[in-house]
Amino acid sequence: MRFSYAESMTDPSFYLPLARAAEEAGYDSMVVPDSICYPEESDTKYPFNPDGTREFLEDKPFLEPFSLIPAMGAVTERLRFVTFVIKLPIRHPVLVAKQVSSTAVLTNNRLLLGVGTSPWPEDYTVCGVPWEGRGKRMDEQITVMRGLMAGGYFEFHGDVFDLPSVKMSPSPSKPVPILIGGHHEAALKRAAISGDGWLHGGGEPEDLPGLLGRLAELRRQHGTDTKPFEVHVISLDAYSPDGVKRLEELGVTDVIVGFRWPYVPERDTESLQTKIDHLRSFSDAVIDKVR
Repeated sequence: MRFSYAESMTDPSFYLPLARAAEEAGYDSMVVPDSICYPEESDTKYPFNPDGTREFLEDKPFLEPFSLIPAMGAVTERLRFVTFVIKLPIRHPVLVAKQVSSTAVLTNNRLLLGVGTSPWPEDYTVCGVPWEGRGKRMDEQITVMRGLMAGGYFEFHGDVFDLPSVKMSPSPSKPVPILIGGHHEAALKRAAISGDGWLHGGGEPEDLPGLLGRLAELRRQHGTDTKPFEVHVISLDAYSPDGVKRLEELGVTDVIVGFRWPYVPERDTESLQTKIDHLRSFSDAVIDKVR
């Protein structure tokens, strides 16, 4: 089992010392969320917290992932970084491929690209991208990005994107794993067919076994069940050695743990030292016990 540390919407000056502390404490990865802007008016609900409110985002500091990750990579040597998740369909795949390639090169292949479709139509509106057809758009984006990041010239002619023969330099020396986030059937199918892994967004604990079972079934159906595949989940079971063993038996490869509830309107008031103490305590109580 690998362990990912989650921290977000906190003082931007905390991230580099937290990355160093997480690496020193034995964590394998750090997850980095994505949010572009907050609309003044919206009635859209957030699917991954109990009441659906999105007020927890207002006035919270959200650093752009491809700016933050190279900075954390510069002060660490082993820690991986997982975007959790990039709202891919609102971006152009050529620009994302350039950002991903550069970040992967700067971190010596320690980037895992977690992608998903934003649950908020407002993200699409403000970026001038249609909400309709976002799934097809995302499928083509993944193909375009993989082609561009492989090195050499690449062209693509699809229903959404039409790309002449171009290449980028530098390209990563290893393929960047692309992990698919989302709980709906379309997301699970996309992860099974074209993903290098799946990212669980939380939600009701009793839903997780069913999601994992359906994901495994889809991988068998599409003949991808023998390929390397990462499964990253959020679960209360991750906070005890026995629980970690139960998750391993379900096929989980990575657990995501955090030590405060971020879905509140109030700003984070925890000190840096408190956060470091929390992540070290978990390492002593769980990580060291299962390795």
